[in-house]
Amino acid sequence: MTPKKIPMRMCTGCGEMKPKRELIRVVKAPDGSISLDATGKKSGRGAYVCPQSECLRKARKARRLEKSFACRISDEVYDALEAAMAQTEGSADA
Repeated sequence: MTPKKIPMRMCTGCGEMKPKRELIRVVKAPDGSISLDATGKKSGRGAYVCPQSECLRKARKARRLEKSFACRISDEVYDALEAAMAQTEGSADA
């Protein structure tokens, strides 16, 4: 029996290849809204970030999410993503 293949994705912040389940998906929905996708099932274009807020800051500074989604992302969206990520980090520590 062959071992099951683990899907790998690259973090847009640090650039490391990691298993898909260890990363958080940021999705641009067809209507243009950008949000965190905890389930990994939302429809739209996805980009992956490590669960550390430092990786999101790196991706924001280098504008990697904007390049992935081919659109301008406002500061309010980044702030909302950071707040949502801080909330998921807090629940993971508990």
